[in-house]
Parts: sequence; structure tokens; C-alpha cells
Amino acid sequence: MVNLGVDRYFIVKNRLHSLDISTLEKYDSQKMYKIYDEWPNIARESFESNQKSINFDNIDHIVFAGMGGSGAIGDIFASVLSKTNIHVNIVKGYHLPLTVDSNSLVITVSVSGNTTETLSVLEEAYKKKSKIIAFSSGGKMLDYCVKNEIDHRLVTQYHSPRVSFTSYLYTILKVLHSFLNIKNQDILESITELEKTCKKINSLNLTQNNLALNLAEWIKDIPMIYYPFGLQPVAIRFKNSLQENCKIHAITEDVIEACHNGIVSWEIESDVKPILIQGIDDYIKTKERWTALKEYFKESNIDFYEVISIEGSILTKIINLIYLLDYTTLYFSALSKRDPSPVVSIDKIKSKIN
Repeated sequence: MVNLGVDRYFIVKNRLHSLDISTLEKYDSQKMYKIYDEWPNIARESFESNQKSINFDNIDHIVFAGMGGSGAIGDIFASVLSKTNIHVNIVKGYHLPLTVDSNSLVITVSVSGNTTETLSVLEEAYKKKSKIIAFSSGGKMLDYCVKNEIDHRLVTQYHSPRVSFTSYLYTILKVLHSFLNIKNQDILESITELEKTCKKINSLNLTQNNLALNLAEWIKDIPMIYYPFGLQPVAIRFKNSLQENCKIHAITEDVIEACHNGIVSWEIESDVKPILIQGIDDYIKTKERWTALKEYFKESNIDFYEVISIEGSILTKIINLIYLLDYTTLYFSALSKRDPSPVVSIDKIKSKIN
């Protein structure tokens, strides 16, 4: 069990870690780990940047559009805004919902600025006369926005879209948090907690006290990632990072829904291994479900792993869990003697459709 809120209290005895900095350096050819080590600093610099905040009038619908690492940004905002009166859609594809009109705000995110699907959404939003704001490091998105006088914000890319996560998340928070009524104190809290988490899991602490490394050493076969309401962005991001950084299959399931169907899959022997992503203050009925699920796994002799959030706002919970789990994928890739950076298959597919 991993609980970010307290010192590690699940201890595997008599175990020596097989990962050291030289091994990490050997397999992480583009030094991805160095950017992860800087995530809290990048987050703070991005939120304290000179980006101007913006407000929109008469907005009754918000759409976040983006793919991959950029798409994860929209997932987080949807979760953070889930208990507000704001209607939020996430688009990971080519088309906007038919409900989008001039009272909708479309937020397009493409780290490269050249994501085909997101550029298509941008063009649709412009034709529908929607309110638009775009975020990228340049590329075709910048060109389109300049040509059509659309508000565009340049954001720094670090290493790759997925590793630029905090740069983009906290820049967008800087620009939109006032308009979206996301509390400044919640954002600052999330950064402060990132700094604390970093000390526990960064590359200078490759010891048995490193929560991310412990999980990386446990992972085997195909991870099944269970999550509760509100933490779906964490599960999706973890799955995507396992796929891109580690080159392995991974599955996600909502814990409540899974108890109505997916749980039956455990009745036969499987190479799938459950990881339970839990909020420290999940809804009481969700906690009951976690308890029942863990009892079922124990009775069935199914090994599982628990990851529990820290306390704080939903933003704080999400970003700190993502930080822990992204590091996990980085360490797992090194332990598996794989370079986390190349994404050859993605490049092959893009070459066939662009």
C-alpha cells in the first residue's frame, strides 16, 4: 500500500532495490527523469508566469480538446469542475459536439501545435463562432490562430508532450482559474504538495522509501487500474504513461461499475494484476466498495496494490497521484531495460494518416 499523505507504512522486508542512478541514466537516453525531478519548479514557474488571465461572458458550455498528453489536461479540468454548474465536454478526436455554439468556450491544447485532430476541432470552433483560446508551443495551431485572430498562448515544451504536463496544466490554470472559479489557494496547495512528494520519489532517492520505485518493482503482467469518481484522470494518465513509457498493456475500470460486470473476470486465473487508486476521503459508499473488493481479492488469493491520495483539494489529489504514478512508469521502464522516450508505433501510425 502506498499513501502519499504519510510516511511509507507498507514495507517489503529484506529487499534491495535493483535500480540506481547509473542504470536509470543508461536506459533513459533522453534524460526524461531530469524533467520529472523539476516538475514542481516548472509548475510554480508556469503559474507565476506573466501570462494574462482571461474572462469570457455568457458562457454556458466548455469544451477541452486535445490528444494524448495534451488530452490529459482536459480530463483534469473536467474532474475539478465536476461539482460546479459548468457543463464540460472532453473531445479526443476530430469533431465538436453539436451543442457547441457562440455561447461555448472551446479550449484547444496541442503541445506540438500540429495535432491533426485538435486542429480539426479548432477549425470547427472557428466556423461555429465559438469563443476560443488555444495553447501550444507553436506549429500549425499558432499559425491558424494568428491568421484568424484567435487568442493563442505559447507554452514551453519540455522533452515531449507527456512530460510537459505541469508546464501546460499550470499555464492554463494561470490563464483560466479566475474565470473557472478555481481557488488560487487550491492551486498553490497543489504545487506545495508536489514539492513534498518530489522529495520522496525523485531520482535522488532511489531507496526503499521511494514510493514510486516500490510500485514499479511490484508491477508485472498487465495492470488493471481501478479508480473512483473524481480520480478518472489519474487512472487514464497512468494507463497512457504505462503504454508510452513502459510499452506495456494497461486497463482502467471505474470501481463501482466494475463491481457490476468486470469483477466476474477474476473468477478464472489471469495475467492481469489489480492496482487500486483511492482518494483518502472517497464517498462513504465508495469506501464500502473498496473494502468489499479488497476482501474479495484476499479470499481469491489475488495479489493487489493500493495507492491512496494525500489530503487536499481535488486538484492536489490528482496532480500528486499523477506525479507518483508517472515516476513509477519511468522507473519501471528502466527496471525493464527499456528506453521510455521513443514512441515508434505512434510515429508509424501518424506517418500513415498525415
